[in-house]
Amino acid sequence: MNAAARPSLVVVGNGMAGMRTVEELLKLAPDLYDITVFGAEPHGNYNRILLSPVLAGEKTVDDIMLHTRHWYAQNGITLHAGDPVVRIDRQARTVQSRSGITVAYDRLLLATGSTPFIVPVPGHALPGVIGFRDISDVDTMLQAARTHRHAVVIGGGLLGLEAANGLQRQGMDVTVVHMSGALMNQQLDAPASMLLKTALEARGLRFLMQAQTAEILGTDRVQGVRFADGTSIPADLVVMTAGVRPNIALAQAAGLHCERAIVVDDCLQSYDPRVYAVGECVQHRRATFGLVAPIWEQARVCGAHLAGAGHRRYVQQASATKLKVTGIDLYSAGDIIGGEGSEDLVLRDPRRGVYKRLVVQGSRLVGAVLYGEVQDGPWYFDLIQQRRDISALRSHLLFGQALCGQAA
Repeated sequence: MNAAARPSLVVVGNGMAGMRTVEELLKLAPDLYDITVFGAEPHGNYNRILLSPVLAGEKTVDDIMLHTRHWYAQNGITLHAGDPVVRIDRQARTVQSRSGITVAYDRLLLATGSTPFIVPVPGHALPGVIGFRDISDVDTMLQAARTHRHAVVIGGGLLGLEAANGLQRQGMDVTVVHMSGALMNQQLDAPASMLLKTALEARGLRFLMQAQTAEILGTDRVQGVRFADGTSIPADLVVMTAGVRPNIALAQAAGLHCERAIVVDDCLQSYDPRVYAVGECVQHRRATFGLVAPIWEQARVCGAHLAGAGHRRYVQQASATKLKVTGIDLYSAGDIIGGEGSEDLVLRDPRRGVYKRLVVQGSRLVGAVLYGEVQDGPWYFDLIQQRRDISALRSHLLFGQALCGQAA
């Protein structure tokens, strides 16, 4: 097919979801489209999941690059980095960037991700109050660590704990403020959460649990955080990790159907059949997404449909979580709460700091929480995803794959 006749694919968002979809498309139909990518950040696509090790000083920005500018050129992709799309005209089928570039599309892929939720308390717009989302946030944190002492992280979930660990590794005094009584309460049960808190406290992190932020204090820059009970603590840097919101303003302005996020079908198609969407900006069957495994699967399905090989359907599956804090082993997968008729298999070894809880429903494993010993996590996750009958393994299940293999 000659280049002039090729249809145009425009990708809005140069992050992991959009670029993984382009990779999947190129595998199946490398010459099908003229591809143009617009990204808000001034560089190629990098592994956002590994920002925590960059903050902790274990990796560099170069280490986490997935696609350098050379890769785009090699694949004939036009990249407009640092120039986000500000307008979509679905009638004319064009997008317009901040710098004024207009590109026509035959197919449009929205991969606009999410934005950190900045708790809207007085003082939230002060310099020194940031999210933890991209390379520039990491740069801001590293700069603060060189010149300031007190950091407050608001939100004791996965991202908050990774940010707190990184800032502490850079020499800051760090306090984590969490509204719940348990850390990582989305992924962990109470005993595992308590083990985690104890281990992090032993490293010097401080925690204020069930604490509600009332105000960020300061005039020219953040100087402290005041809580609903009237107490306050000093802060030179406040990192908000209290969740994200799907970034859908562009889609809404273009008149695409959105609820909490851009509503897509099983092919990742929006209500406009020319417009696809993947990643944290989408809502599929009422769910939104923040972990990488479901987003990779969305990319696989969407890439196939864009390639004209649309036999795949996106199906939501259980997902697993690991904490990227060196020296702390934690794994959580599936339904860790359980329901009516579910049973818990629990192993506790406080001296070795090992805790395992498996949630069993009938003859199937539906959830797992592992702390201290996590090497069997992927195996348990496999059992959950494949809905394997574990009746024969039940008495050995807590002791892991090797013992179950011997027993079988």
